[in-house]
Amino acid sequence: MMNVSKLKIIYNNEALVDIAFDISSSLALIGQSGSGKSLTIKALLGMLPKEMKLQLEDNFDFELIGGKTVSFVPQNPFTALSPLTKIKKQFFSDIKRVQELFDEVGLSYGLLDRFVPELSGGQLQRVVIAIALESKPKLLLLDEPTTALDPDTKEMIIQLLKKLQKKEQFKMLFVTHDIISARELCEGVAIIKNGKIIESGKMNEVMQNPKQEYTKILIEANFANREFRI
Repeated sequence: MMNVSKLKIIYNNEALVDIAFDISSSLALIGQSGSGKSLTIKALLGMLPKEMKLQLEDNFDFELIGGKTVSFVPQNPFTALSPLTKIKKQFFSDIKRVQELFDEVGLSYGLLDRFVPELSGGQLQRVVIAIALESKPKLLLLDEPTTALDPDTKEMIIQLLKKLQKKEQFKMLFVTHDIISARELCEGVAIIKNGKIIESGKMNEVMQNPKQEYTKILIEANFANREFRI
């Protein structure tokens, strides 16, 4: 169990985010645009703007911020990689290790000598996942990794992540508005609104019996098809 007993982000003496959460295996952090979920990811990556202050109390057995044991899969693989650099040069490891990573994510070695514009969105997302696994992370942060993908590719990425987690035994924090993907990937869920977690628990229990009206609205809005805004 990984525990964050306090994660507070302050700007101009105002708390933009003030939450606590546990990750036993995989946790989905779900909320509307501006709810604080992306700020949470940035905080954990040590990427907050310098004018924001972070207060963090955690019970992790590794360095949470700034350490190599935390990796990140962003929303858009096209902007996460250099378009002018061959795929094999986007890794830090030697070619043998890169090939091992390609085997894990189901990519052909022939793609290593190609450039980003020559690959599909699904292929690029698998490249990004391979790069994230390069350091053998204990925690994988996922920021809307299925949003830009078509339904078939989205399902493939979800199944890949499930398989990789089972093999590599890393924890996952999945920040998303896509409830369908979250239900398929994560065992736990936390609903965030205005920088506060208003409901949390096991995924199936919260989805089948939401206690908060806000959670009910999010589920009914069908996040799989559109971003919910109020």
